[in-house]
Amino acid sequence: MPTDWRRALAIVAHPDDLEYGASAAVATWLDDGRECVYLLASVGEAGIDTLAPAEAGPLREREQRAGAAAVGVETVEFLGHPDGVIEYGTALRRDFAAAIRRHRPELVLTLNHHDTWSWGDSVFWNTPDHRNVGRAVLDAVADAGNRWIFPDLAEEGLLPWDGVRYVAVAGSPRPTHAVDASSGLDRAVASLLCHRTYIEALTKEDPETYCRTFLEGGMQGVAARFGGRPGVSFELFNR
Repeated sequence: MPTDWRRALAIVAHPDDLEYGASAAVATWLDDGRECVYLLASVGEAGIDTLAPAEAGPLREREQRAGAAAVGVETVEFLGHPDGVIEYGTALRRDFAAAIRRHRPELVLTLNHHDTWSWGDSVFWNTPDHRNVGRAVLDAVADAGNRWIFPDLAEEGLLPWDGVRYVAVAGSPRPTHAVDASSGLDRAVASLLCHRTYIEALTKEDPETYCRTFLEGGMQGVAARFGGRPGVSFELFNR
């Protein structure tokens, strides 16, 4: 995984998207003195069946801020797109391009934009939000550097930024790179555990056992492909 960058911007659809694996890598990056900002398209208000969106949204936003703090991320922003029905289009691309221009990262991190997920020998259909957000992120990286796309952003003081060197896609079924993130595992577990309300609605398993088992299993799966070291894998796009 490249190390010639200092600032990262992580753009995902929902609270907990980054905590299901990528946060261990974020923790190790911060240990190296790098910076990372989290940007979420929604507050995840439709994610808990037993809670109405008006109640779930603020709760999940609080849990996400706590989860980010557990790995050392201080800045978390929410765009307020409707959970579950986030639409790919110019409005979403504009929001992401604006954030990229504002934060000026060299690395942009997002979640699997492909149609499917893989876990072990099983394949699962990906959600519309993940697909739409991931694809919009990939497009917005180019939009952010083109002064003639969304020219109103420049009028608002957000000048073009063509400094993104890499886009790293977490959870991709086509990983190309990996980060040795074993030193970030405990913080990643603590980070995912901050989403306790969501996890308790998801499983009857003890939340801490669930979080550790899930993350350790994912990192060991990466180890099997990338030199035997537990880690977090990414599909990396160079620019």
